[in-house]
Amino acid sequence: MNIQGLQKMTLLDYPGRVACTVFLGGCDFRCPFCHNFELVVGPLPTYMEDDEFFAFLDKRHGLLDGVAITGGEPCLRRDLPDFIARIKDAGFPVKLDTNGSHPAMLRDLLQRGLVDYVAMDVKNSPAKYAHTVGLPHIDIAPIDESIQMLKESTIDYEFRTTVVRELHDAADFEEIARWIAGARQYFLQPFTDRDAVPDKTLSAPNPASLHQFRDIVAQHVGLSAIRGLDE
Repeated sequence: MNIQGLQKMTLLDYPGRVACTVFLGGCDFRCPFCHNFELVVGPLPTYMEDDEFFAFLDKRHGLLDGVAITGGEPCLRRDLPDFIARIKDAGFPVKLDTNGSHPAMLRDLLQRGLVDYVAMDVKNSPAKYAHTVGLPHIDIAPIDESIQMLKESTIDYEFRTTVVRELHDAADFEEIARWIAGARQYFLQPFTDRDAVPDKTLSAPNPASLHQFRDIVAQHVGLSAIRGLDE
């Protein structure tokens, strides 16, 4: 496994745990608001090999109690199950970030008990999905399959949307709410600009809009909250 980045300690990426975050490059989406766009398109230099990572992890027992795997899109990696199995064998729970476009891989990970927490991005309402992820068209069926799979699972999971003023409106969240109805947790994350973000014209929604969107979805899910906003 070629690893493109490692955050050695975080209190934010794995809810309730002190974790490290592994960044895996490559993605099938081209979201214009992506914070890790340098991991989406090549070349993708190797930050460390997996043996070096597991040597690092072996020294972190007692300091870390989880590993978060993000990207890019980790489910593109065919060796992801073996990589996660080694992390689990080392005694660490695993959180996976995914865009939900690879339900077969997600199902395999769930059935084998390899992930303990899944955070899946729901980019927008179905009609605006392709535009939001920077593609000319997209088949929504795999996204829907992943949503339904997580809703039916017994593991901890969340759905989340990065909210961009130019891409989202109240009608979109009405659609998202119906799509994920019955989900346990849903989080709105206001867009923040960074150097790596490819589209410099995008901006964050105002707090009033975020609260409106949250209230729309809150009627359909167990918990709906806003991350990264002082309320």
